[in-house]
Amino acid sequence: MTHPLSKILEKRGLPGLLILALLILVVIPVTMDVDGINLTGRFLSFAFVAVGLALAWGYGGLLSLGQGLFFGIGGYAMAMYLKLEASTPEATRIQTTPGIPDFMDWNQITALPWFWEPFNSLTFTIVAIMVLPALVATLIGFALFTRRVTGVFFAIIMQALVTIATILIIGQQGFTGGVNGITDLRTLKGWDINTDSALVILYFVNAVLLLAMIALGMWILSTKYGRILMATRDQENRIRFSGYNVAYFKIFIFAVAAFMSGIGGAMFTLQVGFMSPSIIGIIPSIEFVIFAAVGGRLSLLGAVYGTLLVTYARNLIAEAYPEFWLFFIGGIFIAVVMFAPYGLAGLYQKYLRRPWERFLASRGWMRRSGNGNKTPPAVSGSPSAPVAPATETSK
Repeated sequence: MTHPLSKILEKRGLPGLLILALLILVVIPVTMDVDGINLTGRFLSFAFVAVGLALAWGYGGLLSLGQGLFFGIGGYAMAMYLKLEASTPEATRIQTTPGIPDFMDWNQITALPWFWEPFNSLTFTIVAIMVLPALVATLIGFALFTRRVTGVFFAIIMQALVTIATILIIGQQGFTGGVNGITDLRTLKGWDINTDSALVILYFVNAVLLLAMIALGMWILSTKYGRILMATRDQENRIRFSGYNVAYFKIFIFAVAAFMSGIGGAMFTLQVGFMSPSIIGIIPSIEFVIFAAVGGRLSLLGAVYGTLLVTYARNLIAEAYPEFWLFFIGGIFIAVVMFAPYGLAGLYQKYLRRPWERFLASRGWMRRSGNGNKTPPAVSGSPSAPVAPATETSK
């Protein structure tokens, strides 16, 4: 008799998603103090970008070295709203011009710039966090993909764009806070976001949103669009000759990745209390790629595990040997490329999947195939996601 959980386990990616949910919603909050929970929440905000990269790079073949651009758009949008809330005339009465952010007053700006005005509204800010990164990605994608700019040229252009954005933010100090960024963020609709209880609540909001983004990615991959996307990655000319506009498929998945990155940036700002250009530059953008590579670029869940593993290791090494952590990050990337091209997901697939299958089969949690052998459910996006050659995943 089939175990009642078998139908649940046959859902696409659900086992791995449930395990991750158990880890970040139960295990981490129970075993860590508030500081540890907040630190993990910051790391999980980076995982939004890594999951988006797994979609765009692993399944769409688009290696972007500039995802920090979209992370920054979401982060700065949230920071602008929080800064305006903290810059009431009463709170800034000692300034030359009360009612505007302090860094504007320091730079002799006497009125709130027009593009800051809409961020007085929380509703507009939330919409901007979701729409602006996707819109910018759509414009970039349309400009590049319709001209068939991909591969290393696309990666270099994205790196150039994130560099331009960083220079622009630093140069326009009166409007952006410059190299220091937007700091001293305190409340959200009057709710103090710096208290211990607020940090824990924000962690859970962050974790639930991350799980929702992973579920969204799994759903996209399970649709006809997802199959065509993978086929485009493997045989682009064949798909183009079949009558599909390949550029539109790339634009869409690139916009989805940017959408996820923007939400991650907003959650980072809420949990850290500031946003600066140092978080969106070239080095962070490359680190995002490393997170996805270590976890496995063909695994949405693996991207989260890769993010946690690398960020915790980086944190420990940076504290003990601050001058070596960049070499550590570079060494990890080289090691993954040379010895584990499919990351943690590939290692799981190669060494741990069969014992896990036997464990599930012994409890009747897997269906039987037609030849009488028990087979595991398809788990796209989980650590056991397919890591076979790309031409097999698109069939």
